[in-house]
Amino acid sequence: MKQITVPFLANLAKILSGATVRWVDCEPDICQRVYFANHTSHLDALVLWASLPKQLRNLTRPVAAADYWQAGPVRRYMASVFNALLIDRTKIKVHNSPIDMMIREIRDKYSLIVFPEGGRNPTGELRDFKSGLYYLGKKRPDLELVPVYFDNLNRVMPKGEFLPVPLLSSISIGSPIWLEAGEGKNEFLTRARQAVLNLKQ
Repeated sequence: MKQITVPFLANLAKILSGATVRWVDCEPDICQRVYFANHTSHLDALVLWASLPKQLRNLTRPVAAADYWQAGPVRRYMASVFNALLIDRTKIKVHNSPIDMMIREIRDKYSLIVFPEGGRNPTGELRDFKSGLYYLGKKRPDLELVPVYFDNLNRVMPKGEFLPVPLLSSISIGSPIWLEAGEGKNEFLTRARQAVLNLKQ
């Protein structure tokens, strides 16, 4: 069943978003990556995942909030189709951190899609990044950290709406960065945030 659903869902997401993909000083690659992006819509993770070449889609897991994607059978099924890594925000503990969970789940195989701002910002303005991306880079320095910028996707599925509104949007995928030796958390997060902003057309 999923063999049919996956390409259907990927094509539907691309049609509804009208998303065009622009690779900027970066090429599709099966190496392990963390795609980190601005977050403006519940469709962000699905549209980016759908826009990746098929081989990369099979190896890429969006990180998403469990409370949203487990609310109802349709969302649960969709999350299983695109192999989302669901984080239960009510059970975050020191001994059960989302970062450690991500590292366990990806092993030496999967890439991730993450949103360092945390929650969605429907205004489209890029807020300060939370510390998760820094700790991913610190604990797994081999991962390529790839900035992504969504433009206009917040208008495809505005906050509070159940159904998407077909519009043209774009996704820009930039050159990988890494945590530099001796680089502090705030310094790195500022640089990572700027890498996303630099992709804004």
